[in-house]
Amino acid sequence: MAGSSHGHTPAAWTGVIISFIGFCVAGTFMVAAQPVGFWAGMALVLGGGVVGGIMKMMGMGQPKDAHEAFQARLEAGRKPADVQG
Repeated sequence: MAGSSHGHTPAAWTGVIISFIGFCVAGTFMVAAQPVGFWAGMALVLGGGVVGGIMKMMGMGQPKDAHEAFQARLEAGRKPADVQG
C-alpha cells in the first residue's frame, strides 16, 4: 500500500491523531477508575473517525480511483519503485 499513498492524506492523519488521543484519554481514565473520563475518551475515538470522514468528503482524502490507477500502472509493467503516487 505504500506505493499507492494509502493513508498519506490530511484526512487520514487527522482522524488517526484524534483517535490516538482518545485512546490515551480512555486508557488513563480506565486505570484511574473514572468511568466518565473513559467514555469521554471513547467519544474522542469515535470523533476521530467522524472528523476523518468529513475531511475526506471535503476533498482532503485520497480519491477513490487512486488505488485502481496504481494497479493499472503495475499491470502495465512498471516496477513498484517507479510508481510514485
